[in-house]
Amino acid sequence: MHSLFQNTKTMALKSTIYKIDLNIADMDRNYYAQHSLTLAKHPSETDERVMVRLIAFALYANGALIFGKGLSDDDEPDLWQKDLTGAIVLWIDVGLPTEKEIRKAAGRAKQVLVVLYGGRIADMWWTQNSKMLLKANNLTVINLPETQALAGIATRNMNISCTIQDTQILVSHDTGSFDISPITLKEAASY
Repeated sequence: MHSLFQNTKTMALKSTIYKIDLNIADMDRNYYAQHSLTLAKHPSETDERVMVRLIAFALYANGALIFGKGLSDDDEPDLWQKDLTGAIVLWIDVGLPTEKEIRKAAGRAKQVLVVLYGGRIADMWWTQNSKMLLKANNLTVINLPETQALAGIATRNMNISCTIQDTQILVSHDTGSFDISPITLKEAASY
């Protein structure tokens, strides 16, 4: 029995590491920076989800925003920003979190952002949850309706530029570029 346990342990899947040079030109926020990022892709995570996390970073980047453990830890978001006291200023979840997870995040953080993706599934999630979510004053929900192209550019070493203007994102990479048009479904009362 002991050897069976050892074999199971050695078969555990490991995260895939992505090295990303990200250049951000955000004209909406007057934020211009180059970030060298290391992103761990959880074994159950898709390339599309990794890249949506990267776009979420680009949209809200600043010197204090970092990637959390996300799928590896229920108590951490995909991205977050803390102040000097350790208080959570911004909590960002990617995907389709549960109502309970959003309520918990809203109680812990000054501002919460949910970044939806997945087309019709994201639309159905919003329809099912919008009534409750509209009551949360510190919650912003955006939908990235066209993220399939992001999965196609995911490689372990990437050079990506995101130009953001009038809420539109131009994603440029080594072999081309494409646009993403985020849709704001709910805006926080103050951000």
